[in-house]
Amino acid sequence: MTRNLRYEVVYPQPLEKVWRVLTDSEAMAAWLMPNDFAPRVGHRFQFRTKPAPGFDGIVNCEVLELDAPHRVSYSWRGGGIDTVVTFTLAPERDGTKLVLEHAGFRGARPFFVSLILGAGWKKIIKLNIPNVMAQLDGGQRLQPQSDCN
Repeated sequence: MTRNLRYEVVYPQPLEKVWRVLTDSEAMAAWLMPNDFAPRVGHRFQFRTKPAPGFDGIVNCEVLELDAPHRVSYSWRGGGIDTVVTFTLAPERDGTKLVLEHAGFRGARPFFVSLILGAGWKKIIKLNIPNVMAQLDGGQRLQPQSDCN
């Protein structure tokens, strides 16, 4: 059993702004989790959040692909899953189209983890990322997420 997640959204902001929010460590901490991300292929980094049953709160990642400002992909390992997250951006007439894919949930436990992460990703692309872009527009200081939900 394999499951992949895929979500699309169009933001009214230009491609470069959405790219910045997806690839700036401070911005990522504000919409996802604190991290030590750097936009460089091969860079190993971690997301950190509160531990939960069966999850130590650490997601180990490595940047697999970087095609600025159109595509970034990284491994996502932790909590019993070994998957890949990919963000693809394309200009639209009214802004920027974002496609989020989280792929490779294989087996029973990863399938159930995908249900939890799927709900989290929906909130992130519909609320968290737009809120971070609005904070940047308003010149506000970004605050890290305390968890990924």
